[in-house]
Amino acid sequence: MSTVLPIRAQPFFEDKNRAFWMLQGLGWSGAFLLRGLSGIANGQPLSFLVPVLISTVAGYSITLLMAVGYRFLLAQKPIVTWTTSIVVAIIAGGTSAFIDAWVFTTLNPVGEGASLKLFLGAFYLNFTLLGAWSALYYAINFYLTVEEQADQLLHLESQASAAQLAMLRYQLNPHFLFNTLNSISTLVLLKQTERANAMLSRLSAFLRYTLINEPTAQVTLEQEVETLKLYLEIEKMRFEDRLRPIFDIHPAVAAARLPSLLLQPLVENAIKYAVTPLEEGADIVVTAQPVGENVRIVVSDTGPGLNGADHRMTKGTGVGLANIRDRLVQAFGERQSMETRSPPEGGYSVIIEMPLITAEPSRVAA
Repeated sequence: MSTVLPIRAQPFFEDKNRAFWMLQGLGWSGAFLLRGLSGIANGQPLSFLVPVLISTVAGYSITLLMAVGYRFLLAQKPIVTWTTSIVVAIIAGGTSAFIDAWVFTTLNPVGEGASLKLFLGAFYLNFTLLGAWSALYYAINFYLTVEEQADQLLHLESQASAAQLAMLRYQLNPHFLFNTLNSISTLVLLKQTERANAMLSRLSAFLRYTLINEPTAQVTLEQEVETLKLYLEIEKMRFEDRLRPIFDIHPAVAAARLPSLLLQPLVENAIKYAVTPLEEGADIVVTAQPVGENVRIVVSDTGPGLNGADHRMTKGTGVGLANIRDRLVQAFGERQSMETRSPPEGGYSVIIEMPLITAEPSRVAA
């Protein structure tokens, strides 16, 4: 069975040279037909088409020369462009009128006074036509320039957004890596080599994931949870039974896309402020549920919350909550929200709502 290749619609001005020659040909063909049919409708003989054809060919050729000059004038200051363009249009109109008058008087000899009137009439007609051609030429080029600048601006904004996302993601790795390497160093000093090797193995798997995924990439919630479990396996080497992770992910949102490693800083904060200070440790609960067209993700812990020595909302939290908020804005704009809760009885929760998007977002080519 043969495969039919899809036909891609090509914008008319995508190839500027092709568009110019098409407009040039169609425009002057239309001018010839209009003048010819108008003359025949007014009772002119078919021989009238000869001077009309010569005038059309002359106009076509003159405008090609004008286009060369205008292309140079586009790069000049506005006062130079417009002044010189008017002069060029006058000279072109005079040249075209002279050709028209000469052809007509050659085919139909008239007196000197009639030749001058014929020239002035042809000059008025041709200057108007070439002036309109010049205005259309500059209007199209102005439109193309604005479109090109808009495309460049969109491309630069996309690059800036991608760069900011990458910067925010790269803030996470050194922060987490420092803590993990400290723990491995402690295990080595304590000669607990088996635990140190196990932690190194888990760290290697975690870092492999972070290196495979691009900093600006989005992953599914299911992938993000698997990464969190890798991270928590590393931390459980430090805290053992004091760290009790619980996951409750609704199947309907498992394929929801979010920036990679978005939740890791929240879990890291929970370990720092809930598990570390309490001798009995704490539960860390990650839930995700559909809410209309959104997905709600909650990362909570059973630590002391803001009633204890918890300063998660202060500037001293480094890359944690501020990083998450910035990455959500970069990824979803105004279609997201993030809030924190710490009830009087203790505990701390971070609630994120974002659009339930399952398709991978398109990327702008660099």
